Amino acid sequence: MPSARDADDPSPEDGDDELDEDTPRSRRASRRPRSHSTRRPPLRKWSDADEEDDDEDELETPPRRRWFHGDSKPVYWRARDSLYFEPLIAVAIIVLLLVGLYAYTQNWPPVYVVESDSMQHGSSDVLGVINTGDLVLAQRISLNQITPYVVGVQTGYSTYGEPGDVILYNANGQGSTPIIHRAILFLQWDPVSSSYNATDISGLKCGNASGDYRTPGTSTGCGLTGLTSATSIELYGVGWRSVPVSIPTDPGALGDHSGFVTMGDNNFVPTGCTSSCSGDPDQVDGLSQLVEPGWIVGVARGMIPWVGAVKLLLEGDAQSVPAQSWQFLGLTVVGLILLAFGIHYALRAEGIEDERRREREDAEAETEEEEEDRPPSRGRRFLRALRPWKSDPDEEDIDEPPRRKHPSKNRSTGRHGRPTPKVRRETKAKSGGSSDDDDL
Repeated sequence: MPSARDADDPSPEDGDDELDEDTPRSRRASRRPRSHSTRRPPLRKWSDADEEDDDEDELETPPRRRWFHGDSKPVYWRARDSLYFEPLIAVAIIVLLLVGLYAYTQNWPPVYVVESDSMQHGSSDVLGVINTGDLVLAQRISLNQITPYVVGVQTGYSTYGEPGDVILYNANGQGSTPIIHRAILFLQWDPVSSSYNATDISGLKCGNASGDYRTPGTSTGCGLTGLTSATSIELYGVGWRSVPVSIPTDPGALGDHSGFVTMGDNNFVPTGCTSSCSGDPDQVDGLSQLVEPGWIVGVARGMIPWVGAVKLLLEGDAQSVPAQSWQFLGLTVVGLILLAFGIHYALRAEGIEDERRREREDAEAETEEEEEDRPPSRGRRFLRALRPWKSDPDEEDIDEPPRRKHPSKNRSTGRHGRPTPKVRRETKAKSGGSSDDDDL
């Protein structure tokens, strides 16, 4: 015979537990049916990870710094922040240089590399003189602006260590590589008498020993007109070697046209002479006839020393480059690198910063400080445990800030773990009356 307790007061072990009225109806409806086993599954325990997740939800997460291209751009973008800033600046400088050189020379290409030592003053590199490996600017000017050597002696005009202008011309009007030599004098062709006139040397002193020139074959020995193949022009004390130069006025060698007599500053006969030697004009050794104005590429107006030696080195023609040129080139490269670094760091000075960008950087610094003040997570605590011992024993330990506790929740209705069922029991009668237990 079942007892009254078995009928009216069921125990929790029977599985017919009734949920509290406060329990949501959806939870009672979703209750799984009773299994044959009387053992209840264990309740899920609270984990530290869950508490940390709740802490992170409650704490305000500061904005993270964005580094990728797809993220929002900074408040004020500067061109020099880009990785392509320095290469683009280098290309822009080269383009500006080429445009400026073309505007100055009115010639293309505006510069040429000196490939021989015909203009050197000796075997070593001399500053201010055209040496092998130099870049020479070829400016296109009119014919009446070119000053020959004999006119420069009279007026005191000089370029590159000697009187007169240095011209770049194509030999006989042909060839892709121009010749760079000094213009000595200009001969005017007279087609009527088939002779030359050398009026440029009219201001020089004529004579053998103490003079500057003479014209053998003429009636007076100092004639300057009607020069034919039977005459010649002799100049004295020419160039840095102060040598005599003999120019035969033969139309077969000079050509029956007007033009310049040209010669390199370092061209002498015999080559490499030490005591007695003479100048070797281009029209004497068969290099070219009189240089017509149409053959002239340009007049040397400025140069960039030593830089062209790199081109000759790559082509395998750097045998004539003086040893001092390589030393000067190395010092120039080092100086340019230091100058580039100086300009780079000068552009990064704080004085040119934009106010909006400065505010952005200050905000990012404050964000980093807030991240350092936040309580460390489990991963940060693990990394902190791996730090080496402090080298200073007197240094005080900094206490780790206490971890925020999880706010108290009703475990019976909390979202973590299985809810604990509540059983409604009948209370005993305090006084009088009989109960079911009394019947027992």
